[in-house]
Amino acid sequence: MYEEQGRKPNVEATAQLESPQAAPPPQPDLDLVFREHHATVFRAAYRVTGNASDAEDVLQTVFMRLLRRQPDAAAVGNMEGYLRRAAVNAALDLIRSRQSAPQIPLDDVAPLLPENASLAPDRVHRSAEIRAWLRQAVARLNPRAAEMFSLRFFEGKDNPEIAETLGTTTATVAVTLSRTRDRIQQEFRSYMGEIR
Repeated sequence: MYEEQGRKPNVEATAQLESPQAAPPPQPDLDLVFREHHATVFRAAYRVTGNASDAEDVLQTVFMRLLRRQPDAAAVGNMEGYLRRAAVNAALDLIRSRQSAPQIPLDDVAPLLPENASLAPDRVHRSAEIRAWLRQAVARLNPRAAEMFSLRFFEGKDNPEIAETLGTTTATVAVTLSRTRDRIQQEFRSYMGEIR
């Protein structure tokens, strides 16, 4: 065809046209990512679920989801922030999926029992109920507010750290936390009125 038109074939241009689309960005080394971030994922999940077994389930879920990501998925810019968010969301999903009250074996509660006689068993039981209620309240929040609340009050992060982790402004974090805290306090007052 090129000879008929009096031109020479441009092999380089033809090869470029025939080559496949640009290769997808390389996937992160999952083993390395796990070693670097598994403790962060576990802590975030534990602070939301309050249960080591559930936190381990969340840890596994998060890394399985990372493993199953499509090769052409967008690269993760802030891996720690991404994994922390995934852990909080997966933990909230787990809490939301529970229909009945959790069963806590006495062996798990025994280390928490105080040696101080001023903390009677009914106060310890009430404290456990309040922690369970708080976890349920956080699970009812929208995911973004729940994530911010968990990072602030369960993880102990300050507002600038939360803003950086979530890719938002400090002002947005402050406003969201203020509104969320007000909502949870109002719900807690209502809850305490019901159980007195």
